[in-house]
Amino acid sequence: MFKTKWFSKFSRKENLADSRLIEAIREIESGLIDADYGGGLIKKRIAREGGGKRGGYRTVIAHRSETRSVFLFFFAKSDKLNLDNDEVAGYKAAAGIYLGFNDSEIQAALENKEIEELEYHGKKI
Repeated sequence: MFKTKWFSKFSRKENLADSRLIEAIREIESGLIDADYGGGLIKKRIAREGGGKRGGYRTVIAHRSETRSVFLFFFAKSDKLNLDNDEVAGYKAAAGIYLGFNDSEIQAALENKEIEELEYHGKKI
């Protein structure tokens, strides 16, 4: 499970803990998806700290079941209602790239700090 450099920066700013991202992936794996755009791109709601999902964040994730998840983008419902068609197309293209990476490409992206592994109790996931 990974997050892009952009996602990592803004999730820190919003205090969005990796444990909540990991919980979102668990929910996705059990079939709880808010939108499936196809091509491995999904949208998942995540609650704000101390609040519910309805007023929380919307995350855009490149996801291949039990293989790889990459958090690409998130936004607050109060800032944006939904993604437009151009945004979906752009994120779908990014999802194809990240989901197509082989092990050495993942390692290079980690070394170049393009992506970061999620941490859970001090361990990389």
